[in-house]
Amino acid sequence: MTAMPLVLMYHSVDKYDDDPFQITVSPGRFAQQLRWLAERGLTGVSMRELLRAQAEGGTRGLVGLTFDDGYDDFITEVVPALLRHRFTATVFVVSELLGEHNVWDADAPRKPLMDADGLRWAAEQGMEIGSHSAGHRSLVELSEAELWHEAATSKATLENVLGEQVSGFCYPYGHAAAREVAAVRRAGYSYACAIWKSEHSGTHALPRTYVGDRDGPLRLRAKWTRHRVRWAR
Repeated sequence: MTAMPLVLMYHSVDKYDDDPFQITVSPGRFAQQLRWLAERGLTGVSMRELLRAQAEGGTRGLVGLTFDDGYDDFITEVVPALLRHRFTATVFVVSELLGEHNVWDADAPRKPLMDADGLRWAAEQGMEIGSHSAGHRSLVELSEAELWHEAATSKATLENVLGEQVSGFCYPYGHAAAREVAAVRRAGYSYACAIWKSEHSGTHALPRTYVGDRDGPLRLRAKWTRHRVRWAR
């Protein structure tokens, strides 16, 4: 595939005491990370905007911002911080768990998820809503029928909630092989996000760079440099 701009992968932005899976970034650190981007003339955008710009040949200065799982702190912490910089982002939500909790993380603190009203509000602020499947299950472990449900039903559910097309998908846990990529494409998504660069990388398995609470300016710079070197090969 052609070189991709940097795409950052977040999950939750909130105050925390316990974070065993390192998915939470504190609000202060998140604000610092956004400032780091802005001070370098970079603009955080949704995947929808990033891919549109790429198709038009103009991604210079753009960084994709994505948020997996659809935590409610996307409403309370993320969107206000993004709007202060005139940034946008894509949030990938689990369609059958709207308004509930992260039940897939059995050993992690409970985190509330966005509800339907929250999704609509975020979309009104210019954020993109994508699917993170119906139930946050590893797709590679599912039958054909289960896989289709996770991909296609989640798309239909979210489109019904939002009243607009849902174009993006994100693989739970980043698990995606040829079968899963083909199913997501067949379900009608125009793109999908994975995590790692692999033999399946392409428009329906876009690699991203993880960002956590430990990522201050020096670590962000290192990740930016690593991304540029990786795609220069």
